[in-house]
Amino acid sequence: MADDFDRATLPLLRRVSRAFYLTIRILPRSIRKPVAIAYLLARAADTIADTAAVPDNRRLLHLLQLRQQLTAEPDTEHFTTLAYSLADAQPSDSERDLLMSLDGILRLLNTLPQADRDRVANIVQRLSKGMEFDLTRFPAQKQPERSEIPALSDTEELDRYTYLVAGCVGEFWTDLSMAHMPALARWERERMTQLSVEFGQALQMTNILRDIPRDLRSGRCYIPLTWLNEVGMKPRDLLDPDRSHLARPLLDTGLKLALEKFDAAERYLLDIPRRCVRFRLAAAWPMLMGLATLGILVYSPLWLDPAARVRVSRRWVYATMSATIPVIHSNRVMSVWIGRLRNRITLSI
Repeated sequence: MADDFDRATLPLLRRVSRAFYLTIRILPRSIRKPVAIAYLLARAADTIADTAAVPDNRRLLHLLQLRQQLTAEPDTEHFTTLAYSLADAQPSDSERDLLMSLDGILRLLNTLPQADRDRVANIVQRLSKGMEFDLTRFPAQKQPERSEIPALSDTEELDRYTYLVAGCVGEFWTDLSMAHMPALARWERERMTQLSVEFGQALQMTNILRDIPRDLRSGRCYIPLTWLNEVGMKPRDLLDPDRSHLARPLLDTGLKLALEKFDAAERYLLDIPRRCVRFRLAAAWPMLMGLATLGILVYSPLWLDPAARVRVSRRWVYATMSATIPVIHSNRVMSVWIGRLRNRITLSI
């Protein structure tokens, strides 16, 4: 039966992220609340950072102010003013609702036990630093197709970036779960933390590869310059969908890196005790969706075309979720399932 927290937050979660909403719903109740609050705060910070109608320096200021509020009593007047000032610039009602709810979400943070409050504040602060990196490394450009597009320098910087915006979430996830779930008491913390970091990076690499066309048109290139130099291309060249074939080695390199990270994600899933059904499902669903998304991307001939639809269908999502429930306890079945999705990708690289 839903409690007051579920009734207050789950509808908002469903509006801002249908996929993650389903993951949060299946989480054990002991960790659902801090995960939900962390997600909503991080999503609000991301909305602030992505409000293109506001100058970069103002977005950065708002982001830093939110970061400060994570360890202080919420300033109701400030965040009400902030919400109203940014709400009209949002492309969707859900983003507007999220900003208008920001003060309430911060107050929910203060209802958590101190240890969980610190964990949530820490992860949102770290994620906001990744957003700060985006704002400073990739200044807004009105017409990126007419100027050089900034890019990450090399694979090492890409690894650091994916840690900042996603890998650190794995650390939060593992630390929180070990603190609340006695069944994980025998986990080797250092090993599982590293696997969880790579799990988060795998999901972020999926987002990066899927969103290359859109990111380029926003003036951001997450494909490292060292990769581009190997194929004699510049970030601006990737704006042309007809170059998809010529740029295919870039996609293949990214896919190989993502699959390496997904190997760690699989080990993380299989190390979750079989009796932790909800926790295993919450780990399995995003991994299966990520691999399926890469499986669509790898066969997309015009993968640089912003009009290309690279995403799993809602029907596929619900069918997969239903199919995993009766087999999630079996490491053998899950390994075979994951292997099939991985093979679909490797056969085309």
